Amino acid sequence: MPIPSAHSPLPPPRPHNLAEDGYAIAIGCAFIAMGLLLLRAANLVTGGMAGIALLLSYLIHWSPATLFLLINIPFFLFAGRQMGLSFFLKTLFVNVAILGIGVAMPHVLTIARVSPLFASLFGGSIIGFGILAIARHGAGVGGLGVVALILQKRRGWNAGRTQMMGDIVILLASLPVLSVERFGLSILSAAAINAVLFVNHRPGRYVGH
Repeated sequence: MPIPSAHSPLPPPRPHNLAEDGYAIAIGCAFIAMGLLLLRAANLVTGGMAGIALLLSYLIHWSPATLFLLINIPFFLFAGRQMGLSFFLKTLFVNVAILGIGVAMPHVLTIARVSPLFASLFGGSIIGFGILAIARHGAGVGGLGVVALILQKRRGWNAGRTQMMGDIVILLASLPVLSVERFGLSILSAAAINAVLFVNHRPGRYVGH
C-alpha cells in the first residue's frame, strides 16, 4: 500500500453520528463536573463560567454546578441566534447535564484531601478537555466559551486565546476573595484550561464535525 505524502489531499470530513455526539458530550460534561469538584475542594477559582460559578459559590454557598447553569441562561438565546437551533439545544443539554452530574458527584465521591497544586493543574486540564470534547461535537458550555467559538467560526480567532482574555478579568475579580497563593494557583488552573484549547482547538487542526 503506498504511503501518503505530506502533500496528499486530506480525506473528506466524516461527520459524527448521534451516538458519538452523545457519548463525547457526556464524557465532556463529566470531566467539567469533576474539575469543578477538585477546584472547589482546594478553594480555587479558574477562568470562564466555571470560574464565575466557583467564585460565587464561596460567597453564597451554592453548588458550583447549580451556579454554572444559572449564570449561563442569558447565553443560551445568544447561542441559538448565532449558532443555530442544534447548537442551542446541545448547549442547553450540556449545562443541564453538568448540573445533574455536579449535584450527584459529591454523593458518590468525597475528596477528603487534595493538593492545591494538583487540583489546579489536573482540575484545570480536565475542564479543558471537557470543553474540547463538547466543542468538537457541535456544542458549547455557554458563556465565554460560546463567544470564543463564534469568534473562531466567524473570524478565525483562536478560541483558547479569546477565552484567556476573558479569564484575566474573571481572575482579577477573585482577588478580594482568595489568598495570594490561591490566586496564583487559580491563574495556573485557567492556564491549564486554555493550554488544552490552544493546542487542540485551533482552525484547521480538526476536520471532523
